[in-house]
Amino acid sequence: MGILTLKEDRPTPRAVYNCRVYTCASIASFASCMIGYDSAFVGTTLALPSFIAEFGFDALPQHQKALISANIVSLYQAGAFFGSFLAYLSTHYLGRRRSLFVFVAVFVLGAGLMLGASRERGLPLIYGGRVLAGVGVGASSMIVPIYISELSPPAIRGRLVGIYELGWQVGGLVGFWINYGVNTTLPPTRRQWLIPFAVQLIPAGMLAAGACWIRESPRWLFAAGRREQAMANLCWIRKLDADDIYIVEEVSYIDEEIARYRREIGTGFWKPFASLKKPGVRWRFFLGSMLFLWQNGSGINAINYYSPIIFTSLGIVGTNAGFLTTGIYGVVKTAVTIVWLLFLIDNMGRRNLLMYGGFGGSICMWIIGAYIKIADPENHPSTDGPPPGGIAAIFFFYMWTVCYTPSWNGTPWVLNSEMFDQNTRSLGQASAAASNWLYNFLISRFTPQMFLAWGFGVYFFFASLMLLSIVFVFLFVPETKGIPLEAMDQLFASKPIWKAHDHIMAELHDRDDEFRRNVEGGDSLEEEKTVDRGGKS
Repeated sequence: MGILTLKEDRPTPRAVYNCRVYTCASIASFASCMIGYDSAFVGTTLALPSFIAEFGFDALPQHQKALISANIVSLYQAGAFFGSFLAYLSTHYLGRRRSLFVFVAVFVLGAGLMLGASRERGLPLIYGGRVLAGVGVGASSMIVPIYISELSPPAIRGRLVGIYELGWQVGGLVGFWINYGVNTTLPPTRRQWLIPFAVQLIPAGMLAAGACWIRESPRWLFAAGRREQAMANLCWIRKLDADDIYIVEEVSYIDEEIARYRREIGTGFWKPFASLKKPGVRWRFFLGSMLFLWQNGSGINAINYYSPIIFTSLGIVGTNAGFLTTGIYGVVKTAVTIVWLLFLIDNMGRRNLLMYGGFGGSICMWIIGAYIKIADPENHPSTDGPPPGGIAAIFFFYMWTVCYTPSWNGTPWVLNSEMFDQNTRSLGQASAAASNWLYNFLISRFTPQMFLAWGFGVYFFFASLMLLSIVFVFLFVPETKGIPLEAMDQLFASKPIWKAHDHIMAELHDRDDEFRRNVEGGDSLEEEKTVDRGGKS
């Protein structure tokens, strides 16, 4: 694997790192393209001259316009919050793959409703469509990360779940640039703002088509008692025979984990809720929620949904200039996400990325806030473009993007997809995804009001939260890279947190050596018995 060589928990055949597992992860990640596109296109679409004229925004006072924009954006997050929990119900009974079909259909219905909005009908169709689309993406944000993590070999699990984040950024990149394109090439007619709304249907259609090819999660099938299909899917994904020692060992770990949970908790829809009586399980649910609190506390969704407001506060004047600056922001995020995906997440690990990103991002936010406090560019615009101080502030904004993107942007999704055991994974991911959308809703709902009331203080607020996140990660978040899903209980029970990873990896290597010695010893004993039987005959 060259520069992509990774530390493995046990000897792994090269066949395991095959195109099938990458393709399954990529197809499932069309769901995140839907999410990323929305986070990017909606804020800039609301700023299009055609949308403003269609719905009479130009005749509204500033505070009322801010309120309507916040409602359009935040209803989507409200729907996503409930969609995350609905996905737990669906995945329990239908599995990961069929659940994707269900919620893609819900998303398509919502996107279709939005296309029916007009001056005569008003905004209700957009409001209703945003809620339904939110339910679809909220459910997908719960399903896809755990589906990918359950398919993944431990050594590349971060990279594969990272494809989900890459899909998010690709969708966002398209969303940022499509509004720049329609604004510069089309007249300000109804068609101008309808095109960005219609493009939502493309990744949804690609996901629906691709889901016909991907296989159901073997781990879900084992837990559901469908052992024959689970073995067939696992062997297909790994490109190994059922009697290969790697498959035998992986299945033994899965069986052991399922048996332990059934013995201690039991099975059924409500049993994962009963597991919350255990302090260790509750603690992981709390960690999952807090990771998304810190993620949203960085300011990312304020920037994604209200980028025109952000760049105006930095001294960018004009709709096209704002869209262009936003588009470059999308390019930077996507490029850094690729670096994160290929080189960082499974080499540097989760903890280090979160702490480094929090520190660098905080410094950038302090500098941006200080510039706005001193120069007040929004009230002292320059007709010749941003002054040198404004250019420096824009540079630090992009530096913030470089710090944030390979750390808090996708890493919380990776951690939440892998840190729960088999029976609480769906409920845990549902809780984490719902937390993300709750914090997302609060940020998107109140960002316009925050900028009107606080001004530069918003940047200091986000900078302070990023500093606090470093302390939280150091004290409470263990490193999970390379740890099998079935060993997460031992990892989170190991103390101190900052040494837990090395301790568990050493235990896993010892366990693997013992397992292989037992298997080889059993084979030798069977050969001796065969020889003895042959001699007697």
